[in-house]
Amino acid sequence: MANLNRVLLIGNLTRDPELRVTPKGNSICQFGLAVNRTFKDGAGQPREETTFIDIEAWGRQGEVISKYCTKGRALFVEGRLRFDQWDDKNTGQKRSRLSVVLENFQFIGSRGDGPGGDDSSGGSGSSFSASPERSSPPPRAPKPAPAPEENLDEDVPF
Repeated sequence: MANLNRVLLIGNLTRDPELRVTPKGNSICQFGLAVNRTFKDGAGQPREETTFIDIEAWGRQGEVISKYCTKGRALFVEGRLRFDQWDDKNTGQKRSRLSVVLENFQFIGSRGDGPGGDDSSGGSGSSFSASPERSSPPPRAPKPAPAPEENLDEDVPF
């Protein structure tokens, strides 16, 4: 049976990203993302629910997020779920946490949008990928011009 562990989220940063470097020299950026959901309750009244998610970004992606994002900045995140378990040193109880390990991300909005919108990385079209071969599509060959003898309908309504 095939397995799939893929998460797609659009939300706002709940705090400024924290960038650290591991003893081996790897960068890791940790931040929170708030994702809102609007729905109607049983009485038909509109309600809003917010989910807070911990995100980890490794390497160059983490460095870019740390540099250009601040609390409140909208971000599209693609990643995978990770479940961590540990024993609490104070109480001895087992603890656990579900978080997202970022694989790709994209800035949402344009420069100047929101508190963290002062980035100079290109605003809404900027996308970053964990693997270099997926970071930008291969160049496309230009479409050949139609032959002059073809009867083209220039009044297409769309």
